[in-house]
Amino acid sequence: MKPGIAILLAAVVFSSCSTTNLVYLSVLEPAPVSVPQDIKRVVVVNRSEASKQNKVIDAIDKVMTMEGPGLDAAGAEASITGLTDELWKNNRFTDIRPAKEMAVNKSAPGFFPAPLSWDEVEKICAENNADAVFALELFDTDTKINYAAIPVSLKTPLGNVPGLEHQANMQTMVKTGWRIYDPRGRNILDEYSSGKSLSYSSKGINPVAAAGGLINRKEAVKEVGNQNGHAYAQRLIPYWIRVYRDYYIKGTDNFATGTRMARTGNWKGAEEMWLKETNNSSAKIAGRACYNMAIISEINGDLNKAIEWAQKSYENYNNRLALRYVNILKNRRVNDDVLKDQQQQQQP
Repeated sequence: MKPGIAILLAAVVFSSCSTTNLVYLSVLEPAPVSVPQDIKRVVVVNRSEASKQNKVIDAIDKVMTMEGPGLDAAGAEASITGLTDELWKNNRFTDIRPAKEMAVNKSAPGFFPAPLSWDEVEKICAENNADAVFALELFDTDTKINYAAIPVSLKTPLGNVPGLEHQANMQTMVKTGWRIYDPRGRNILDEYSSGKSLSYSSKGINPVAAAGGLINRKEAVKEVGNQNGHAYAQRLIPYWIRVYRDYYIKGTDNFATGTRMARTGNWKGAEEMWLKETNNSSAKIAGRACYNMAIISEINGDLNKAIEWAQKSYENYNNRLALRYVNILKNRRVNDDVLKDQQQQQQP
């Protein structure tokens, strides 16, 4: 589908006492990240492991945050896998490969590191025959645990006796960060971080038994890491959003007829009815008709014509709803220009 075309999702949402109805559209938005067309081969680098000078700090961090053995490393590996799998599905690149060596991260655990130097980026690209670097800059888990003792009734051979049930609740925050390096233009094309919280709970006859049920959480962290990798790769892909527009339903018999046609999905017929009123002697009616013609033009994918109608509605007839609509349409036109460039970049 070419830029500028909106898919009609729902014909109308209407109220008998309102002068307007709502029409819902599906609009294609440009990808958050644009990658130059000449970038075809990428290398994926893991920078999430602490450097040697931070190993002691990292070890302390693992104890303080209750990180299980290899938890961050497993999650980071799953993120790399998720990213790589999604990039291959995109068909944007001809080669996607992991780096032969892990890049150095000089930051303390849990912090977004300083960018790689361009000498390092160029060296990584040369060693891996790549045009750009996707770097997992951060993968860190931070865990907090709370205990509670709840009075319960315990069944015994001698009957029910009062006792305590120990409950342990754990919150694990998974933090990730990514960058994309373009060595040819020496540009960082994207820098993005995110976090997701995981909750666990367990019970036992004592605090040790309760906590024991929380330790095996590596698979959940790996799943979050994999999902994060997929989600980050999707930042290179245009995406659909749902938007709504008001349009006028009252004013003359032609408005009423056009509204009934719109409600049945006959937008061509509605357009013919509303077009008749664009030269009405009443400025109020003509302004509403011009505004509705702008809505029809957007539905048909003609943003330039939509802007012309909306401008006429406001400039000639002082329709205040049209002024806001002009700005919305102009923003859509800018986004469509970006989208056209991105779609050209996708071509082989």
